[in-house]
Amino acid sequence: MPIIATIMDSATAQPIQKMTFGRMPRAGTAFVLASGKQVTAQRVDIGKPAPGKFVTPVSVWVAPAADTRQP
Repeated sequence: MPIIATIMDSATAQPIQKMTFGRMPRAGTAFVLASGKQVTAQRVDIGKPAPGKFVTPVSVWVAPAADTRQP
């Protein structure tokens, strides 16, 4: 069963996008957003489902990866 997570920006605490994972993401995992920006997961929060619902909210807090290109 795929995991649908909300990607959150750790600097601004604003949601960036929704993303589907094949399995539960781990902290420290790097992945690419739809915008093409590479990010690293800092933490993964798993919430409680709302009353009467079966979908558990998952939030992945990310920080942009360091830019390694030379000017």
